[in-house]
Amino acid sequence: MTWHSAEPFQNAVLSWFDLHGRKDLPWQKNISPYRVWVSEIMLQQTQVSTVIPYFDRFMDSFPTVEDLAMAPEDKVLQHWTGLGYYARARNLHNAANQIWQNYQGAFPESVEGLTELPGIGQSTAGAIASISMGLRAPILDGNVKRVLARYHRIQGWPGQSVTLKQLWDAAEHYTPQERVADYTQAMMDLGATVCTRSKPKCQSCPLNDKCQGLELGDALKYPNPKPKKKIPTKSTHMLLIENHDGELLLEKRPPSGIWGGLWSFLESENLPTVDEFADSYQFELEAQTTWEPIKHTFSHYHLMITPIHWRVKAKSSKVMESDREIWYNPQSPAEFGLATPVKKLIKQFQKASGSPAP
Repeated sequence: MTWHSAEPFQNAVLSWFDLHGRKDLPWQKNISPYRVWVSEIMLQQTQVSTVIPYFDRFMDSFPTVEDLAMAPEDKVLQHWTGLGYYARARNLHNAANQIWQNYQGAFPESVEGLTELPGIGQSTAGAIASISMGLRAPILDGNVKRVLARYHRIQGWPGQSVTLKQLWDAAEHYTPQERVADYTQAMMDLGATVCTRSKPKCQSCPLNDKCQGLELGDALKYPNPKPKKKIPTKSTHMLLIENHDGELLLEKRPPSGIWGGLWSFLESENLPTVDEFADSYQFELEAQTTWEPIKHTFSHYHLMITPIHWRVKAKSSKVMESDREIWYNPQSPAEFGLATPVKKLIKQFQKASGSPAP
């Protein structure tokens, strides 16, 4: 594929950024590799408006990479609850530990070094390097893919290696030597605010004079969508086991997999019976209620959750002797991460029991 001259492209993007680019986002203040890194990880699969309050709270609790490295994983996951894709938070915590222990708290000053850290891919590394270090490093997040795919009508789904290579070649070609931080932010802003997924503002785009998608009237076809695949539906039962103190039994999930490292209710694929759990947890069932199912959607399947509320009489303190099971008091703010459906069900439990939310 033949690219256009880079300099006019760069000048158009930077001139637009000077007039219209976003310059007051929280992570654009007191710029540092740490702040850019956290924001870039949060912004993966998540919109700016959603990320801002999470970023502010995260920085209040973990203002430096040392603070993040020293924090318990449960506390990090607590600050991530609601953002989804929790592997991002676990990788963030692991990478902070590596930066603190192996690099004395200083970020590697190259794309290659950054990509060796957990959860940092080439595009995220490019954003950290260009925005916070001023290094020439192309990026290719979803917004930039959209701009370049439409500009050159690059065929194919970006998840395919041939298409992805073309997009990286274009990103490399157009990335300037000077003002690389502004250019990087400008390209992300252009995709987020002008070259949007639907209803792009083509007449306001600084690249509209040579955009092939606009010229041929099919810009909305690019980038080509991922081939459709039917999303299956799975089902589970979640047990809201309540003791006489109004506390709910939670268990910590394994570190990998769905909701890895988060706290959740006990689950059973089939309709649970008291005998399955009573002996292990030493309680007697006093009352049972089945609630209306709720639906939770992951990227690759739907999960139908049938909540079952058991009020029980505990016969021992076995749960309190475990580090992976607790009696959770809904009136006390958690110091650990909760799976999103669990948070919803806790609120539903409080409403049903007439207890105010904390």
